Amino acid sequence: MLDKKIAELLNEQVNKELYSAYLYLDFANYFEDEGLEGFAHWYEIQAQEERDHAFMIRRYLIDSGHRVTFGEIAKPDKVFKNHLSPLEAGLEHEKYVTSLITTIYAEAFAAKDFKTMQFLDWFVKEQGEEEKNADDLIKKMKLFGSEPKGLYMLNQELAARVYSAPSSAE
Repeated sequence: MLDKKIAELLNEQVNKELYSAYLYLDFANYFEDEGLEGFAHWYEIQAQEERDHAFMIRRYLIDSGHRVTFGEIAKPDKVFKNHLSPLEAGLEHEKYVTSLITTIYAEAFAAKDFKTMQFLDWFVKEQGEEEKNADDLIKKMKLFGSEPKGLYMLNQELAARVYSAPSSAE
């Protein structure tokens, strides 16, 4: 049986992951409006991944005997000055999500809830990858994004991204 505090934090994380999906769809909308369909596609896949994370945590809670409750999903409120702004906001958001996962992990550790810690190991690794991907995208945009040909090539690279469902965290 999950500790009540850990169950609450995991339930909150389900909602935060759904917000992440909503946020990344907002980024995709921005890039669609800018005519950068590859960037939009990249963030659509990000949104799918975040949704999958919410589903994985939801399933873990249900399988652990807890009912999941949903809160409101806040409307994304980012205003973008340029093509780099959403990328920077994405990295900032991934760092925030990492802090949330770390907090849950610390609670599980304090409660000696090794099952939840093992479940969260996948998310800890995933967040490292998410932060690296976001940082790499910023670096590429800074290197190539100010030149039309470079921006075109980067857009083409991002358009080639293929969605793959995550492996189970359990």
